[in-house]
Amino acid sequence: MGAHQRQRPFKSLLACLLCLLCCAGSVYAYDNPELLPQQQTPVIDLAKVFSEGQLTNLEKSLDDFETRTGWKLRVLTQYERTPGLAVREYWGLDERSLLVVADPRGGNLLNFNVGDALYALMPRTYWVELQTRYGNQFYVKDHGEDIAILDSLNAVETCLDRGGCQFVPGLPLEQWLLTFTTSLIGGLVAGFASYPRKEGELIAWPWLLLASPLWIMLFGIFGIAPVVSRTSDLLPLLRNGLGFLGGAVTAYVIAQATLGGRQKPESEP
Repeated sequence: MGAHQRQRPFKSLLACLLCLLCCAGSVYAYDNPELLPQQQTPVIDLAKVFSEGQLTNLEKSLDDFETRTGWKLRVLTQYERTPGLAVREYWGLDERSLLVVADPRGGNLLNFNVGDALYALMPRTYWVELQTRYGNQFYVKDHGEDIAILDSLNAVETCLDRGGCQFVPGLPLEQWLLTFTTSLIGGLVAGFASYPRKEGELIAWPWLLLASPLWIMLFGIFGIAPVVSRTSDLLPLLRNGLGFLGGAVTAYVIAQATLGGRQKPESEP
């Protein structure tokens, strides 16, 4: 069998894959205006995510928000059927518009079509965080698709009322646990660095200062800054502070008991 003949199956497979990718991409680009309702509504629920009561309340809430602020928030839920690009003309989407598309087929439920004026108030990293926080499979499984959409809209409305946000408001449990862990590790580093190396010394200040870039980064940048930038609640700050203090005391006591008694007096670093 010649080299040309051996390459035929590979070329056929590659052609089939390219065809499938083109078909998959056309699902989102295809215009299907007959799926759009005759009268104007800020919510098109093709996937039937919302109950009748939720749908009525959401439509009224988005209309009232647009009247009060001038920001146009729109929601499209879809699964097997989609109106595609026809929604742009239907809703007249512009730079002051946000289109939330809820479609679970992509792995993450939420996608955002963000107007340029919104980027001036909330950067691109904000929308990435918003998508990963409320659209991930675990959040959707625990709360439902309807709540995931509503929570993302509430976060956007809160930030627009504030005049903009750098981060998504609120501190999820898993994010707080991460900040608590880094605070605890920062305390361990500070406590280990500060155990006395010389007789009569209570705290090894030179060593503590020498290690300060590490424990300040762990406690301040990764333990405190994410909390204060997302919530005004003092309880997470108190817990992280206690975690840092507890880690520092624990490391100090263990280091002094295991290393302090065996070491000869050392000179300062």
